[in-house]
Parts: sequence; C-alpha cells; structure tokens
Amino acid sequence: MEKRKIIIDCDPGYDDSVAILLAGGSPAVEVLAVTTVAGNQTIEKVTNNARHVSSMAGLSVSVSMGATGPISGGQWETAGHVHGESGLDGVELSPIEVPLDTMTAVERIVDIVMTEPEGTVTLVPIGPLTNIARALEAEPRIVERVREVVLMGGAVHTGNVGPYSEFNVFTDPEAARVVFKAGWKVTMVGLDLTYQSEITPDVIADAVRLDNRAGKVLSQILMASNNSFHRNGHKGGSPVHDACAVAYVIDPTLIETVTVPVDVELKGELTRGMTVADFRRAGEEGCVTSVAMKLDQKRFWRTLIEAVRNLD
Repeated sequence: MEKRKIIIDCDPGYDDSVAILLAGGSPAVEVLAVTTVAGNQTIEKVTNNARHVSSMAGLSVSVSMGATGPISGGQWETAGHVHGESGLDGVELSPIEVPLDTMTAVERIVDIVMTEPEGTVTLVPIGPLTNIARALEAEPRIVERVREVVLMGGAVHTGNVGPYSEFNVFTDPEAARVVFKAGWKVTMVGLDLTYQSEITPDVIADAVRLDNRAGKVLSQILMASNNSFHRNGHKGGSPVHDACAVAYVIDPTLIETVTVPVDVELKGELTRGMTVADFRRAGEEGCVTSVAMKLDQKRFWRTLIEAVRNLD
C-alpha cells in the first residue's frame, strides 16, 4: 500500500501530541514535515513540544516554526487553561532529536507542495489555520497541487469557545475562510465528530499496557488530558480531537462524512468563527468540502494503540 504523504501543522497540546504519535507509528502515512502555529500555547512552547513529541514518534523531519498570531494582525489568547503552562503539563517529555528547521512553516509547506509530485501531499492542519492561509497567499498554485486538506476545526452544531464556534477556527476565522474557499478538497473533522473520541478508562488501560516509551508517554497524555477536562468542569472523558484528523487520512472508513458547502462567519456578534454548513445542498455536484459526522470508536482506538505499539 502506498503511503499517504502528509504535512502536520499543529500547536501541541495534548491532542496534537496524540496525533503526532499516531502518524509516526502508522505504516499508512509518511510525515514530510511538522510545522507549528501558536494556539494551545505560545509559538515557542508549542514548537518545543512538537520537537519533543516528533522525536518520540521517530520522525525524521525538522520542525518549522510558524505564525504567532492571526492574519489580521495582533495576538490571540492561548489555551493554557486546558493544556497547562507548558502546553503539555503532566507529561514527561523525551530528549529532543528533531532539529528546528531553518525555513519558516509557510516556506516549508510551499517548498514541499511545489517539489513533491502533484496530487500527492495532504495537508493536515490541526491548529489555527493561519499558516495554511499564508501559504496560499505566498504561492496560490499549491491549490492545484495539494491532494486534500484534512483539518481539525469547526463545528456544525455546538462550539467549545462559543455557542457555535470551535477554538481553532475562532482564533483566526479570516484564515479559516481563506482555506475553506480556496477551491481545493477540504474535509473538516470538527467537534461533531471529535467529541466521539472520548478517553475512557479502558483506553487508558490499553495505553498503560503498552511496553514501550511511546506507550508511557501516550498514557501520561491521556491521563493529563482527562484531568484537565475535569478541572475545567466537564464530565466523562476528554476527546483527542486532533488525532481524529490523522486517523481519517490513515483510514477514511473510520469516519463517515457528508459532502456539504461550508463557509465561515466573520461578523456575527454571537457567531464569529462559526463554520456554517449548508445541509440544504448536501451532496451537491462539484462541492469540494465535507464534514465528518460519525466515528467508529472501537476501530479508531485500536488503530491508535497499534500505531503507538510500533514506536520505541
């Protein structure tokens, strides 16, 4: 089976780290680059975390530092209340083996997409979409060359930073609109799907039984994520949002999607950052955007555990 070539654009973060471990241990994907964007924590902290986790995942790539704030300028508020002061509080990080890239995130994304054969690179942005929007601005031809964009972000029913807005899109909705309206194939793995990836006691037990370093780190991430979820007033298990996007690339049969036009609200007083899916036009011919709706939970967790088992 030919491996899917992917670029992971991320802001680690607990769930981003799970996504990186999943990608590193999966025989179905080849990670060409890891790029970072501020979001769950500052750009320096998430870049440091990305280098640690990419090292644990055995990736032979460099990590490229990206955007510190939205395309409209200024800074955004990080999610330290969720992921802690470091972005990975409660996790024992491995030594850094992955270098910091001399290219910026945008430069690296453009370079890879323009160098690799057309239609072979899938972008997997699992943080704010600023780097992807800036890459489009820097080199519009990447639209025709990218195979697909599989992003974690958005929601078609209920948000997590507002009634309808999800964190990654809300932090830079202008960038999100650019990405959704670019004309390439976009699969939105949003909260409607990712809340189905709940970390249960059985999942943690499976991670604890993994007899390798990566398994130890995974179990720490899952427990730390659940602890944070409960401290912030939620019940049940924390979702591993970002890992769902990588899982879709590895095996699209894990997730049911609906082809539907999607736009991003920029002006609403109560709805800024909302991803508006027009289900009246579901299945419309020529539509290039889809939203994820249903997760095969058992197979998702089995895929994740087996991938991490493949690591050191």
